[in-house]
Amino acid sequence: MNAEEERRVLVGRIVGVSGTAGAVKLESWTDPRMQIFRYQPWILKSVGGERELRGCRGREQGKGMIATLPGVDDRDQAAALIGTEIWVLRSALPRSKPGEYYWTDLEGMDVATVEGISFGRVSHLFATGANDVLVVRDGERERLIPFVLEQYVKQVDLDARRIVVDWDPDF
Repeated sequence: MNAEEERRVLVGRIVGVSGTAGAVKLESWTDPRMQIFRYQPWILKSVGGERELRGCRGREQGKGMIATLPGVDDRDQAAALIGTEIWVLRSALPRSKPGEYYWTDLEGMDVATVEGISFGRVSHLFATGANDVLVVRDGERERLIPFVLEQYVKQVDLDARRIVVDWDPDF
């Protein structure tokens, strides 16, 4: 596997149990949230280690989601999974559309101004409701740059792992 295929993406978490037959309650961070079941295998990661599962199925129930996991057949087994993170390989996700980016693809990219001044690398992103924000660090400084294409983000080159921004270096 190359580095792209080995990279993992956190897509959800097991937050509870449902019934006595081993079903679990999920929190999904995919959009739409039921999409989590299309990205498999799941890599379940907890303090006890990790394991890979294929064939996870689920449904919406009220405001939540219920899943059945292969090999999880009773309430005690399900309860032991509460807090477990659900990861998938980046290669399991569909290609993004032009002008759209997965946050995981932007993390670690070099960021520079249109004048060529280096700002460092994307540490992570967060959502504000109005727009997403790049958190860029260079070891000495942290910058928060709105991820607004054309206005502030002038170019995203996934192959070169570089983002060009129109942003004041003193800000």
